[in-house]
Amino acid sequence: MYIAVASQPDCATAWREALRTVIDHGLEAHNVILDIADPTAGATMADPVVRAVDDFLRSKDVKPVETVANTLFPAALSRQFKGGDLYEAFMTKVLPAASKGSRWSGYYFERMINLRAPDGTVVNQIADIIDRISDPKVTARNKYEIQTFDPTRDVTRVNFGGQCLSHGSFKLRKDGAAEKLDLTVLYRNHFYVEKLLGNLIGLGRLMAFVAQQSGVEVGALTVISTHACADQPKDAQKKQTSVAEVKALLAACDALVTG
Repeated sequence: MYIAVASQPDCATAWREALRTVIDHGLEAHNVILDIADPTAGATMADPVVRAVDDFLRSKDVKPVETVANTLFPAALSRQFKGGDLYEAFMTKVLPAASKGSRWSGYYFERMINLRAPDGTVVNQIADIIDRISDPKVTARNKYEIQTFDPTRDVTRVNFGGQCLSHGSFKLRKDGAAEKLDLTVLYRNHFYVEKLLGNLIGLGRLMAFVAQQSGVEVGALTVISTHACADQPKDAQKKQTSVAEVKALLAACDALVTG
């Protein structure tokens, strides 16, 4: 069983249609498939939908769009530190402020560049992918995997928390004369109100970084949410967002686009 949302041109439009789909399925769905033709479009506060969602999340005192996006790729840091210097800057300047003592720091980017192998060595999956794509001797087009689920840290008996993004798969694809880099990701659980838009934006920024460093172009982003919900986040006073408020947010965002 799966639910395919029609392919969308940008992150903000994909968020609207994905949330609408899950609402229409009773606020919860399984194996929802999204596709974004250009995940770097509709991906800043200049987009009115992104701004409206961000305002809504801030009003509920939950993580705003940029904070969620930064768990996947540290955009501001990448403007200061270029190329490989970004990894060291992240590990020394960003990660120490996170809860390193717990199983999960909250940063997927950490798992991508600092994955512990069984023998204790550290694997920088992003650097390795960039290195192989950039190497003219490497002809593989579909062997660029990202593992973010760690069975030694993420298997617990609690209902909530921990990583939700489990795996990513980069693929090279010819588009005319252009060489494009696509990404497919798998989420075990996905909150479409609180997290989806920030996730899409962060993944698009990650793709842009890998593509630029590898000398190729950004392609399409495909997201598979094995469990998706139109969540109702609780504010600082533990008051739960109503379904009516979620629907009103979606309607307001629709109006911003249609005028």
